[in-house]
Amino acid sequence: MNIDDLILVSIDDHVVEPIDMFDGRLPQKWADLAPKVIADENGIDRWVYRGKPTGVTGLNAVVSWPAEEWGYDPAGYAEMRPGVYDIHDRIRDMNANGVFSSMCFPTFAGFSAGHLSQFKDEITVAMIQAYNDWHLEGWCATYPGRFIPNAILPLWDPQLAVAEIQRVAERGFKAVTMAELPHLQGSPSYFDETYWGPVFSALNETGLVMNLHIGTGFAALKLAPDAPIDNLMCLAPTVSQITVQDLLWGPAFRNYPNLKVALSEGGVGWIPFFLDRADRHYTNQRWLKRDFDGKMPSEVFREHVIACYVTDPTAMTYRDKVGIDNIAWECDYPHSDSLWPDAPEFVLQELNAAGASDEEIDKITWQNAGRVLNLDLFAHTPKEQATVGALRALAKGWDISTKTRKEYAEAYAARAH
Repeated sequence: MNIDDLILVSIDDHVVEPIDMFDGRLPQKWADLAPKVIADENGIDRWVYRGKPTGVTGLNAVVSWPAEEWGYDPAGYAEMRPGVYDIHDRIRDMNANGVFSSMCFPTFAGFSAGHLSQFKDEITVAMIQAYNDWHLEGWCATYPGRFIPNAILPLWDPQLAVAEIQRVAERGFKAVTMAELPHLQGSPSYFDETYWGPVFSALNETGLVMNLHIGTGFAALKLAPDAPIDNLMCLAPTVSQITVQDLLWGPAFRNYPNLKVALSEGGVGWIPFFLDRADRHYTNQRWLKRDFDGKMPSEVFREHVIACYVTDPTAMTYRDKVGIDNIAWECDYPHSDSLWPDAPEFVLQELNAAGASDEEIDKITWQNAGRVLNLDLFAHTPKEQATVGALRALAKGWDISTKTRKEYAEAYAARAH
């Protein structure tokens, strides 16, 4: 395939939310309680919700920084590439990277609204609704068709979650983001159908995809307290395996046939081993009397799961063992694993080296995501204008050079004046 003919849909990117995102989106009685960005005593920008602060680590916004400046220390808005938080610059960065459509996960709110949900009340429900309204109106709708709306939910109460699922589905959202292992956050596990059944049912009926992004389930790994950060970063996809085990052997995949799950940033290389193991266990341990309605666990998995990867060169050589219809690509902009601004070159080289056909490349880079997320990808942009070549032509002259934190801060200050 010619690189200019590629179409790239990233099923996992991130937004560092703009400072003014809540303006005008809340009932007046709660406007003063909206999360705000406040500089702490060290001059570090932090989102604060009802006295609870959270920051943005440098690894969450490293695009175009020199590698020697990457780190786990906090990053302020002034130091970030504007495309991290500014929708217009984000589109230009996407064009330069040849990415046509993107699904963006939260940053300060948490992948499963964990930061906001520290306060479980009607005020937080209003904050979550305001967040989703901003995500749709202030982010996705600004450039129709270029973003895939992805909602957060009030997961501490199944009925509240169901109400928000129904509300955002009517508004055109395509996905929600939820906890990998909710029992680690004080909620019932996904084995508890009394609690989660209404949520699974709402997703089953609306067709919204259940995104399970690595991050909320890290506590399952029980790593050594003196282990370096490398351990967590390398072992993170292990949590996706634990998560899908709960869904496969619990009620989720057995009782809700239309439920679709995306394992965001979970990788794909582990899947053939996991499915072989699940099938062997199912057939060998008959005394457990498990029932998959005449199917093998691997069949059920492939009916429900879309597995997402940034780069997985060895796994691409056995993509048929994963399931060619179960793989979707992700860019991970603006995190430290991101392929920006060279995603097309990287993706095509990896798939060509694995011997993938043009048909397989199209499935992995856009068709599988479009099918699972029920997207009409070319409703606003003709297909021939969604290619890497067409998008990069729009970005001609756009600055993608390396810049230091200091250089960004100086430019930020200049714009402010």
